[in-house]
Amino acid sequence: MSDPYASRPAVHEQTVDGFGTVRVLPLDPAADAPLLHRWVSEERAVFWGMNGLTVERVAEIYAHMETLDTHHAYLVVKDGDPAALLQTYEPEADRVGACYPVEPGDIGIHLLLAGAGPGETRPGWTAGLAAAVLTYVLEVLDRRRIVVDPDVANEKAVARFVRQGFTTGPRVVLPEVDLPDVYLPEKKAQLAFLTREVAFGG
Repeated sequence: MSDPYASRPAVHEQTVDGFGTVRVLPLDPAADAPLLHRWVSEERAVFWGMNGLTVERVAEIYAHMETLDTHHAYLVVKDGDPAALLQTYEPEADRVGACYPVEPGDIGIHLLLAGAGPGETRPGWTAGLAAAVLTYVLEVLDRRRIVVDPDVANEKAVARFVRQGFTTGPRVVLPEVDLPDVYLPEKKAQLAFLTREVAFGG
C-alpha cells in the first residue's frame, strides 16, 4: 500500500528498532481535520476537550494555531499510517505558565494517540511513538525539559507519563481562557516533567 503522506515534508523522521519508521509532519488543518475529528470525538478522547465539535470547527481551531509562533501541531505517522496528534507550546505563552515556575528550555506538549482497532493489540506502541516524539522535542528542538498537564481524572495518561520517566509535580488549577477560536474551561491538572538527561540516560 502506498504512503498517502509520503509527499509531505517531515520535521523529524526516525526508525525505532523493533517498531518502525516514525515521521513527524506539520499539521495540515484542512486536509487533516476529518481524521482529527474522528479521533477527538471518541469517548476515550474526552479529556482532549473537543468532543461534540464539527469537522469545520476542528479545522478552524488548528488553522488558528498555525498562525501562532508559540503553539504548533503535528501529525505523527508510523510506517505511513497516522498514529498520533502532537502539540507543542511555549509554557510562558500558555495558561500552564501561570501555575508553575517556568525555566529556560521548558516546552509543553499534548499527545493524543490514535485508538486501536476492534480486537487490535499493539505491544510497544506507546513506547515506540514516544521514542520518536521525545527525540524530536528534546533533541531536534533542543529543549531541556518537557512539561505535561493531563487532567487529574485522566489516570491512564498520568500513569503512562510516569512509566515514560516523567516526575509528577504539583496538582494545579489551570485558569479559564477564552481564545479567538476555542474556549478552555478551568482544568484541574497534574503537572509532570521529563528532563533530557532522564529521557536519554545522560
